[in-house]
Amino acid sequence: MPPTRRTRLGNRGELLARRLLEASGYTILCPNYRCRWGEIDLIAQEGDTLVFVEVRTKRGNAFGQPEESLTKRKAQKLVLTAQTFLEERGLEQSSWRIDLIAVPMDSQGRLSPLRHLQNVVEQTDF
Repeated sequence: MPPTRRTRLGNRGELLARRLLEASGYTILCPNYRCRWGEIDLIAQEGDTLVFVEVRTKRGNAFGQPEESLTKRKAQKLVLTAQTFLEERGLEQSSWRIDLIAVPMDSQGRLSPLRHLQNVVEQTDF
């Protein structure tokens, strides 16, 4: 079965986000990490800090900007998923954060500048 339009859009956004991170000096450790709590689009390293990255790709702005689509429920799942990754690898004492990369496109699919928002979810937000 071929990928849906939404899947292709998401994959494109993740590729663009990955390129942005790599150009900024991040090392990509794991794309599309999944566990029982959910998925994290990219796991990267910046210096000594592990960075869990949620990529939000949105076409058109009728319903707000990509970063506005991060719900409290999704944020909770991101924290649980990040903690699971850390526990599986014995990295509970590591420095880490959750970032968001917004990939906005106009209704014709033309890319606007990406926005990298650091530390968008705090463990204490819940």
